[in-house]
Amino acid sequence: MGSAADSGEPMLSFPGRILFLTEDPGLIRRQLAGEDLDWNPSIKLRDDISTDEITPAHICFYFDQALGDWPYTGLKCGGELPIGRQAVRRGGFSVCVSGKRRGKGSSREQSPYAELCAGIRLVIAENHERIYRQNCQNLGLLASTDFGLIARIRRGESIPLEEFTRGQDAISAGIIRAGGLFDYNQQRLAGETVLPPLATPPRPMTLAEKILARHLAAGAAGGVAAVKPGDAGFARADLRFSHEYVTPMAAIFFEQLVGAGAGVNDPDSIVFFRDHLTFLDEVLPPEKRALGLLDLAGQLKLKQEEFARRQGIRLHGELADRKGAEGICHSVVLENYALPGQLLVGSDSHTPHSGAIAALAFGIGTTDVFNAWWTHDVRVKVPESVRIAIRGKLPRNLAAKDVILDILRQPLVKSGGAIGKVIEYAGEAVAAMSVDERATLTNMAAEIGGFTGIVAADARTAQFLSARRGYSPAEAERLCRDPHGSYWQSDPGAVYSAEIEIDAAALRPMVALPGDPGRGIFVDELPAPVPVEIAYGGTCTAGKNEDMDMYARVLAAALRHGRRVPASVRFYIQFGSQATREYCRQRGYLEIFARAGAQVVEPSCGACINAGPGVTTRPEQVAISAQNRNFPGRSGPGQLYLASPLTVAASALAGEIRAWDGE
Repeated sequence: MGSAADSGEPMLSFPGRILFLTEDPGLIRRQLAGEDLDWNPSIKLRDDISTDEITPAHICFYFDQALGDWPYTGLKCGGELPIGRQAVRRGGFSVCVSGKRRGKGSSREQSPYAELCAGIRLVIAENHERIYRQNCQNLGLLASTDFGLIARIRRGESIPLEEFTRGQDAISAGIIRAGGLFDYNQQRLAGETVLPPLATPPRPMTLAEKILARHLAAGAAGGVAAVKPGDAGFARADLRFSHEYVTPMAAIFFEQLVGAGAGVNDPDSIVFFRDHLTFLDEVLPPEKRALGLLDLAGQLKLKQEEFARRQGIRLHGELADRKGAEGICHSVVLENYALPGQLLVGSDSHTPHSGAIAALAFGIGTTDVFNAWWTHDVRVKVPESVRIAIRGKLPRNLAAKDVILDILRQPLVKSGGAIGKVIEYAGEAVAAMSVDERATLTNMAAEIGGFTGIVAADARTAQFLSARRGYSPAEAERLCRDPHGSYWQSDPGAVYSAEIEIDAAALRPMVALPGDPGRGIFVDELPAPVPVEIAYGGTCTAGKNEDMDMYARVLAAALRHGRRVPASVRFYIQFGSQATREYCRQRGYLEIFARAGAQVVEPSCGACINAGPGVTTRPEQVAISAQNRNFPGRSGPGQLYLASPLTVAASALAGEIRAWDGE
């Protein structure tokens, strides 16, 4: 048999060093100092490395090759941050190795781009989160799960490109061969590459598969009769949205590669948001200001505004009369844009928020964003689906957040078995939830590592569209139904890769311990009282109307008993949108919040990304939050616990982590 070289297969070499991201910070420092680690499987690699650790939020203010100075500067090992600015670049590394679930969390493409700019050409891990892996492919950064490559690279072997395309769908393999998504799309639009045909015969389909079949095509418009997991093609998006963290970098790529004078495809179906950095100036510490980061953040805003103006794109921006934003992108998309059966893409891992109304909504990276402006479609490989049924009735002092924290500690999820899969929520408890509560579940499919989260349409979906979106009852009901007249839901006999059942009645109020949302325990299992200095209710996950109902319910009950938030605690309540703020005004919640000692904050992502009121400022400081993530450094240097709006409000009143007793 001839060699790969004999057959003309491209051969790749990796002459640089190999960086092993271990749990032992001392081993990392030794590698940075010049030692080549003699790694073996007994040396524990860091698992669950988030994109927040690869490029902390403030590093994402950069949107060019300066990002190469910063990869892994937020990586926490043994309680330490062993990697400093320019350390990877100076170390001459071309390969980086870690453990399970590399690249979890935010969809920020700045992370793999920073690795690439620092000299990394290949990342090896047991598994990679979907968006991170796709971003790597889009940029031309190779990703593998084959640890056997380590010894071969150390021997100086050249590795056939086929090693990185084997097992990939035809489109992903083509993107890897082309060196990135833009080059592949150039070939596709020029007719130089032929998409694989989609010829899956009719079959029972999941809800996500139905929506993809309607939108997915291989070289033709109008959808296909059926799809199955593994089918790949390009799906036309009904809505494409991005925020100021991503839009400027995508705009620069668009102008450089598509053309400075080129127009986007169908600007009416593109929406921009200024929602991430509205309050940054209030919390950015002096040492980061000294790096010029506040000025960089201002440039993000200006670049987005300029591109939106020139392209005729709707921008939901800052308020004119007070500090704050119109709303967080996910909140506004659900309240104003998304509809059942649609396909939506956004520049954020929490885009699945809109899956609460049976829309297929998923996050994409920067390269996908600017390519979608150009082509109107996004590449998709049909994922498998996991069905999670929440049986029975939730106790009165529980919320959807307690449910998702329990899901995150399920063995299937913790082992990475749900990565890249559609998370379909079902069961009696989900059927009883409002759309706002369902959105908590779908939003946090991102923490599961899923492709997206989704809930079937039903009468509650129609009620939401009528009451919150202004559709007539008849039109709202029609929008909830597929072309055959049935609710947008999975077919009987649809196939799932796994099913999880959870007994709602067996659940108790939960809290996720600092470091990862998957570290959930019941509040009553905490070994000792945990005093808190900060309580935070807000973000897209917990800044919705029903979340405000929960904060108000707990605070109003406290006021009836003569209790307020103690002076030792700062309790922030941040709205997800102006519509939710108005809802609070109409229901008298603003007065309740003020009387109880809570401070309201206008809409913005805020504390969730270390960019607004509610962040910690000291390592020993404890905060409890209703947000979605508590990765190291995500919301400041302190100890961040996650819980439901009910538990957060009860804890704010008690001055320590405490579940609401329902009274």
